[in-house]
Amino acid sequence: MPSQTAFPAQNINTASNIDVFLSRSYLKAMAIREILTVPNARLKQVSKPVEGGVTDEIRALMDDMLETMYAAPGIGLAAIQIGEPLRVIVMDLQEDDEKNPRFFVNPEILPLTEELAPYEEGCLSVPDVFDEVERPTECRIRYLDYDGNEIEEVATGLFAVCIQHEMDHLEGTLFIDHLSRLKRQRAVDKVKKAKRLKEQSAA
Repeated sequence: MPSQTAFPAQNINTASNIDVFLSRSYLKAMAIREILTVPNARLKQVSKPVEGGVTDEIRALMDDMLETMYAAPGIGLAAIQIGEPLRVIVMDLQEDDEKNPRFFVNPEILPLTEELAPYEEGCLSVPDVFDEVERPTECRIRYLDYDGNEIEEVATGLFAVCIQHEMDHLEGTLFIDHLSRLKRQRAVDKVKKAKRLKEQSAA
């Protein structure tokens, strides 16, 4: 998801604070990757589970994803958005200058309520397009973190919105797929036009 003003996240594990973030070795070799945009067919792929646990290779992928997300800028990114069809997500919901990166490998999600709420979403793969999507207001998630630890927690607020949005990516679903056909086509056309104009200006 792209960066935007939003209500504060709740029930977020704050153990991954800035001191831990700065102490990790992955800061030294991160790379910014290209973010795929609609109508790239790879965005419709269903991502495969990571096998063999959280290896150095997977951590390197998450490093690149995090750097790419910050550069965009955004608050969430799924691996498929940089062309890697693996069930991996990175996220940082901090609204100030401090960083609080979070990592999700092989995440599983289970809605805890039938209560739905609308939220205006956007996506780095559908740049400059925003629209409301209704989602469950809270959910339970289980995943492996950066160090391979299994974590289970409840997500509410922006955290719930973002994790459900990113989990959709792992199933080959974009937020615009929740919209009407007309709105979806308008979004794709807008992105295609913007890309075409950018290429023309660079020529």
